[in-house]
Amino acid sequence: MAEAVGFLEVFGLVAAFAAGDAGCKAANVRMEPFDRNKPANADSLPVPLLVTVKFRGSVSDVRAALDAGAEAARKISGIVAVHEIASPTEDTEKMLRLNGLDKN
Repeated sequence: MAEAVGFLEVFGLVAAFAAGDAGCKAANVRMEPFDRNKPANADSLPVPLLVTVKFRGSVSDVRAALDAGAEAARKISGIVAVHEIASPTEDTEKMLRLNGLDKN
């Protein structure tokens, strides 16, 4: 059975690091590489870069990590979205391996 995956999209890299740290301290999860997105309306956002933190583990651990991470990110710059997939399909797993953080 595939591990659950949780996504926490936040405003900025500092909030992403704080969310990842809080999530990993709160639950038995591991983080996968961050992903980034600079949306078309970036100039109107509190921070012009959206970063997605990805947690992997059991469903209950991923939920706990998302809760802790969201609380930490809200204190810095805020969150955009929180989502969890309990059992990703093989095709979803392929997409999860894509990463845009190191691309220009």
